[in-house]
Amino acid sequence: MEQVTYRTVQSPIGEFLAGATSRGCCLFEFYDRGGLDKIKARIWKRYRLEMMPGSVPILDQAEVEIREYFEGRRQIFSIPLDIKGTPFEKSVWQQLQKIPYGETRSYGAIASVLGKPGAARAVGRANGANYIPVIIPCHRVIESNGSLRGFGGGLWRKQYLLDLEKGRSFREIGQRRRVSEEELVG
Repeated sequence: MEQVTYRTVQSPIGEFLAGATSRGCCLFEFYDRGGLDKIKARIWKRYRLEMMPGSVPILDQAEVEIREYFEGRRQIFSIPLDIKGTPFEKSVWQQLQKIPYGETRSYGAIASVLGKPGAARAVGRANGANYIPVIIPCHRVIESNGSLRGFGGGLWRKQYLLDLEKGRSFREIGQRRRVSEEELVG
């Protein structure tokens, strides 16, 4: 019987909950984005599959690739994905995967590429429905004025990822992260 096998994966920006079906990675979500019960409910709603802890080769590959990404040794993920969503969400996620490492696009620009120039907010909602952030790089989408907006893992994480991809040193990124977390608490 099909299921989503999951485990936690550590990263410099916190713990991820990684999950896979027999077809590919279907979940690589920040653990603190609702916790296990909420994430399980979202997976059930989208996939109609139970989540069971364990390990499968796809999760091993996801863990290796995410570690390489954070070490600055990977710019493109090759892990197979099992993506379910509306046709519009899937079209947005395909566009996200076309944004080159270290570059950004605006919500409006993605909407225009999709032939829906007035759909910037819908692009934002599709970004929020992405269960595989970083691997499907929704952090590369910003406002047309260059401001950061909307990231389920928190804007400090979005900034961290963008800084990482711009080649800023880990020390610079770490200092920015501490300040951002303090600002959020303060």
